[in-house]
Amino acid sequence: MGFITFLILGLVAGSLANAVMDRTGSSLGSSLILGVIGAMIGGPLLGLLGLQAGGAIGSLVTATIGAVALIWIVRKVRGNRSRSK
Repeated sequence: MGFITFLILGLVAGSLANAVMDRTGSSLGSSLILGVIGAMIGGPLLGLLGLQAGGAIGSLVTATIGAVALIWIVRKVRGNRSRSK
């Protein structure tokens, strides 16, 4: 996978994770960072479950799962503050 493709998949995965976790008002940059970090988290996370995904769609799903997990962890660490709307 090329670098540009990786960034595009990261952006899409971050945007999907924001939508799933009802996180509004996020910029493209934060969605990109979220998706890229989500890809790094999602691979090992799925590996722990004995799962593996291949191809562009598999990479997108893996990154989205990792990004959702990251948002969930950050929310738990920060506590139940009111979210911006």
